[in-house]
Amino acid sequence: MRFFIEQRFAAPLQQVEDAYCSPELLATLATLPKVGGAELLDQQTDGNRVTQRVRYHFTGDLNAAVTAVIDPSLLSWIEESELDRASHVTTWHIVPDHYASRLTCAGTFSLSTRGDETLRRTEAEIKVHFPLVGGRVERAIVSGLEEHAAAEQVAVQAYMAKFDH
Repeated sequence: MRFFIEQRFAAPLQQVEDAYCSPELLATLATLPKVGGAELLDQQTDGNRVTQRVRYHFTGDLNAAVTAVIDPSLLSWIEESELDRASHVTTWHIVPDHYASRLTCAGTFSLSTRGDETLRRTEAEIKVHFPLVGGRVERAIVSGLEEHAAAEQVAVQAYMAKFDH
C-alpha cells in the first residue's frame, strides 16, 4: 500500500530540518499518540549526511481480527534513515523488532519551501504479509501514522517556537 502524508510548518526549511535532527525533539515525539516511544538509538553526521536509528512502538488500536494473529505489544521497529542536507531528502526504512518477515516499509521525507512555509512530504510503501488481515493492518498502521503526523506537526511547531525570540 502506497501512502503520502504532508505536513506544513510556519518556519524556514533550515529550521525545520534542524528540528528533525534534534535529539531533544525526538524525546518530545516519544509521547505522541498512535506511534510513540521514539527512542534515539544512534545518530551520526558526516558532512551533509545525517544517519540515525530511532525505535518506535505502534500504540494505536487494532480490531479483534487483527489482534487474533498479531500481538500489539510486539509492534515495535527501528527506523533507519539517512538525511542528505544538500537535497533535503531523507530516505528511510523500517526494521521490525518482531514479525520481520511480515512487514516491509520504506520511503522518503522531503522538505521544500512553499511561500512562507516549509512542506514536509512523506512518500512510502508499506506491506503487511499476513493472510486475510494484511490489508486491514496496513490501513490501521497508515491511519495511525496520519494521526501521528498531525500531532507531530503541532509538536514540531511548538518545539521551533521555543527558539523564536
